[in-house]
Amino acid sequence: MLPASCIFWVSLLSSFSPLGAAMLNLSLPGQHPDPESVVQDVHWRVNVSLSRRQTLSTTILDQVVDSCLTGNPIDDCWRCDPQWHLNRQRLADCGIGFGQRALGGKGGRYYVVTDSSDHDAVNPRPGTLRHAVIQDEPLWIVFSSNMLIRLSQELIFNSFKTLDGRGVNVHIVGGGCITLQYISNVIIHNIHIHHCYQSGNAMVRSSPSHYGWRTLSDGDGISIFGSHDIWIDHCSLSHCKDGLIDAVMGSTGITISNNFFSHHNEVMLLGHSDDYLPDTGMQVTIAFNHFGRKLIQRMPRCRRGYIHVVNNDFTRWEMYAIGGSGNPTINSQGNRYIAPSNPYAKEVTKRVDTEVGNWKDWNWRSEGDVMVNGAYFVASGAGAEVKYEKAYSIEPKSATFINQITMNAGVLGGRSNKLSKWTNNGGGGVDGGDGMILGSESEEEESDEIMWSNARLRPCSGSIAFSVLAALSSALFLYLATISSVKL
Repeated sequence: MLPASCIFWVSLLSSFSPLGAAMLNLSLPGQHPDPESVVQDVHWRVNVSLSRRQTLSTTILDQVVDSCLTGNPIDDCWRCDPQWHLNRQRLADCGIGFGQRALGGKGGRYYVVTDSSDHDAVNPRPGTLRHAVIQDEPLWIVFSSNMLIRLSQELIFNSFKTLDGRGVNVHIVGGGCITLQYISNVIIHNIHIHHCYQSGNAMVRSSPSHYGWRTLSDGDGISIFGSHDIWIDHCSLSHCKDGLIDAVMGSTGITISNNFFSHHNEVMLLGHSDDYLPDTGMQVTIAFNHFGRKLIQRMPRCRRGYIHVVNNDFTRWEMYAIGGSGNPTINSQGNRYIAPSNPYAKEVTKRVDTEVGNWKDWNWRSEGDVMVNGAYFVASGAGAEVKYEKAYSIEPKSATFINQITMNAGVLGGRSNKLSKWTNNGGGGVDGGDGMILGSESEEEESDEIMWSNARLRPCSGSIAFSVLAALSSALFLYLATISSVKL
């Protein structure tokens, strides 16, 4: 936090300059200035992948196409490389939507988790997942073997981390599950997350230099709190105490893609409350997911923000699929909605605790969606067609492609979808030990040395304060110089 003296000078400088004042608005770190262009980019990527598949299917055997190109732009980005496991960090270049800038541990070293235990939340044992995620440096975290990790408390991440479960079968269950609080640049890929319950009233470490008292958690599968540039891909989530994924308190720059959701009531919450203004800058892409069996509501439930729901498969709900309050923008494109048999639950949408007169101008749009078994989407927003004209300049693909795009939703690695396990130097799996950190991507095939790093990133609050003050000072100087030149 900036000291009081810094806050005083920032306020003083910004009072003189319109540019300085604009810097102190409600924009969030990671918020995109033009969400319509992000929507358009998603459509372009899907169209390219589907067109490439269609073109190749006319020239080579169908079974070859089916094993690789799927029309899903994320999967087609990395899975068509038979040597993908030797270049795992390429995954960070395959994101789409609002979370596509999430770097995860790209450029960092590999951390191999070799110990599935979680006995001490304050002093985690080297080699455990908890020890990996709290480190200060960027890390690409992989697993030496199949694991069932029973958490004793919330698993609190540090920034610039990738959980890469490709090639193994990793389940995370237990107390609190995953917490991303006031951090950025996290990728969670190919992990089972389920049976998460409340934990807390205990000390938990969040970095090598800090641990503190945690109150009772909600029991979410993944809790995103005041964080940005987050990508959750190819995970399977179910059976948690509260939400499967919740993003609140000014979180933005999020993509939730290729996941399989099942057996849960309140699936996904986006936004802290109707009155929490920073969530107006929340931007979330929900793409290529399968909302499966025994789900009841909140797929998602939105408060404020811009939510792009594109090319998902909703296979029934019990109450509603997409709900909201607080005037969120909901852009539904190319989804398949299969309504339940209950004649009173056919509506896809629900304006929560809001009268028609208050929500009739909200921008809730449906484009290219397929409604099955009597499902229907109640759109709203006078003049919304003009506002969305830019987003529609590349037409979204119809939900008729849903089976193809979502065919591999959830954790990869089934009998028909085998993946290579983690290897060191292209050899066999890494066994046992107390955990290890390998060299960066460029060093992976050459390095035989396994080391622990004592390097720590130093706190930079002082440099941040200096940068802010310098920027505002420059803005003030330019502003005064402009006024002087006009007077001359």
